[in-house]
Amino acid sequence: MNKRKFFIDTDTASDDAVALLMALEWEDVDVLGISIVSGNMPIEQGSINARYTVELCKKNTPVYIGADKPLKKKREHADWFHGPDGMGGMNYPAPKHPETEDDFIEVLRGHIDENPNEITLVTLGPLTNIADFIIKYPDSFLLLKNIVIMGGASNTVGNVTPAAEYNIWCDPEAADIVFKSQHPDITMVGWELCRGGANLTEEEMAYVYTFETEKGDFTIDCNKHALDSSKNWLGDPGLGLPDPVAMAVALDKNVIKRESKHNVQIALEGPSRGMTIVDQLHVGENEPNIDEWWSKTERNINVCWEIDNDAWKEALYSTLKS
Repeated sequence: MNKRKFFIDTDTASDDAVALLMALEWEDVDVLGISIVSGNMPIEQGSINARYTVELCKKNTPVYIGADKPLKKKREHADWFHGPDGMGGMNYPAPKHPETEDDFIEVLRGHIDENPNEITLVTLGPLTNIADFIIKYPDSFLLLKNIVIMGGASNTVGNVTPAAEYNIWCDPEAADIVFKSQHPDITMVGWELCRGGANLTEEEMAYVYTFETEKGDFTIDCNKHALDSSKNWLGDPGLGLPDPVAMAVALDKNVIKRESKHNVQIALEGPSRGMTIVDQLHVGENEPNIDEWWSKTERNINVCWEIDNDAWKEALYSTLKS
């Protein structure tokens, strides 16, 4: 089988781990490597969580350490959402294998050189690592096949401020570099797509337990702290899994029901810092061009507006049954 090539960047906490699991278990995908960025967890804990997930899937995918702080902003973590270990306080055993000491930037560049226009990059955390890559190798970045970003909120509320989603808020300067990179195929999967009907309900979580598999149990168990946060803090009806939703989009385009390309800019200052501003009506492309920020703009980001909730959940279930 001619497998698709993925590279994944993550700040591995509980929902990231499930997204990694999905990619590692997807039949026609070869995960070339996993890079760790500071975000949900410090990089040391993010690496532990990623390596544990790789071993759970009985894979040998290399894990690389990336940036341990944002480009400019103060370092922040999300143990308040995911638990102290990022895995719901499950305290899983330490992974047996260490991370790889190679510089992930050089490794990724090597993969791109060997496989131009063939690698899908999926980002599940703040975009610091990717901005660092672009700063060093801007032309190489343009030779990725496509990029799928879990981040932002498309003309809707944020989840860490009224305006901003956590991953973008953690390092808006990095997001700004990525969104301005001029890569022609960047898809933004906002956090709002995991809400409402995309949540896993109590019945659906119980259904996952009926698989009686280690991966199925892991998926629900490590997200129990996130479930409490989703319900009690965000007011969602069930378990929201933003990173697995984004991974489902990367794995299976049929998950997307509605998407379109728009100019998207990152707010870098003030109370809206970290907001993804989506020009839904394309006003920046048209006359009268009287605003300094929104004149003669170009569409730079594929915005995913709506997903097929049944298709996303089936993509998840399919990776948990064995």
